[in-house]
Order: sequence, then C-alpha cells, then structure tokens
Amino acid sequence: MRKVEIRDLGRLGYAEAYALQKQLVGERQRGEIGDRLLLLEHPRVITMGRNGSEQNLRASREELERLGIEFHETDRGGDVTYHGPGQLIAYPILDLREWKCDVRAYVNALEQAVIEVLGEFGIKAGREPGMRGVWVNGAKIAAIGVHISRWITSHGLALNVNPELEYFRYIVPCGLKKPVTSMRREGSQASLSEVSETLARRFGAVFEREPAAAELEKVE
Repeated sequence: MRKVEIRDLGRLGYAEAYALQKQLVGERQRGEIGDRLLLLEHPRVITMGRNGSEQNLRASREELERLGIEFHETDRGGDVTYHGPGQLIAYPILDLREWKCDVRAYVNALEQAVIEVLGEFGIKAGREPGMRGVWVNGAKIAAIGVHISRWITSHGLALNVNPELEYFRYIVPCGLKKPVTSMRREGSQASLSEVSETLARRFGAVFEREPAAAELEKVE
C-alpha cells in the first residue's frame, strides 16, 4: 500500500498555507516527494474561489478588516467560504495518477472520508442532491473546494468541529442560502486533535494510503 505523510501544521495563516501548498505541489509534480495530507486550523479568514461572487459577501472589505477577518482570493473551485479556529482544514497533495484520474471521484472520496469521520462520533451525515460538501439534516457541516494541476491536488476540505458559527453570517456560504452547523452543535464534544487523528485514518482508508509513521507530528 502506498503511503501518505500526515503533517499537523497547527494554526497557520491562509497566505502561508497557500504558499506551502504551491511549494509541495511543485515538488510532487517533479516526483521529489510522495503524497501529503496537511491538517491545520486557520485564523479567521474568508476566501473566494474561482467561481466566487462579491454578492455573496455580506460585509465590505473594510468591515472584515475591522472585525479581524482576512480576505483572500484563491484558485480553488467553489464560491465564498469562512475558515476560523475550531474548524479542521485538510489539504491533500496527491498525485491522482496513482489513484484515479477522475475529479468527481476524488471529490466524492473527500466527502466520504468526512461522512465516515462524523459517523465515528455519532453524527449521521450525508450528501445533498446537486450540492457539494457534507450535510447534517439540511445544514452544511463540511465544505469542499479543490484545485488540480497536472493531476496533483491542492486545497481540500473544511470540517466544522467547534468554530464560532456566528462568523458565517458575513457570507453566503458557498453561494448557498443554507444553514451551517458543527460537530459541537450536533452533540459531539470531540476535540480538534481527536477529529484530526480520525480524519487521517479515514482518509488513508478511503484513498488506499497508509498514513506515515510520523503522522500528526507538527512541522515548525
């Protein structure tokens, strides 16, 4: 079984994480490294994907700055989303040529990994027809937004473990007028580290990858 190296980056700014992803994508394209899975939190930030619309921002850039919320445009798919403390971010750097050269199958697999993680914590989650992400009773608990370059993946998923959900009021999440929820709101007391460990394991199973022995060792 192929390996995937898991790296827990702790809390890392969006710009720094984006630069690291670009570096790792280049290294993976050149065959200098194997597959990676980055696990982290972001400070409060709103990001807009390639298909994003300013209409889905409910606050001006100036107001966001005053509130301590960064704003970044990015090259992932999808629209507008919020990241912040208490939300688990997973950025896989995978060569899909060594798995499946199928974008839809890749996104489905990310969703499946999250659904299985939530199931382990007693939360019944699933998909909503025609919409991406993972849902619990019609409320979004995880967002998916990916970028693929020469079959190397970046960006990924954001799972609401215990974020301050009131910050989502500054956006129309992913351009959808749907409620958001979190594991805490759904009754789970799981910590971010517990969810991280479970996601690393479920990700490995779904993608048929063995997490590297040094999994979740923090990178300074």
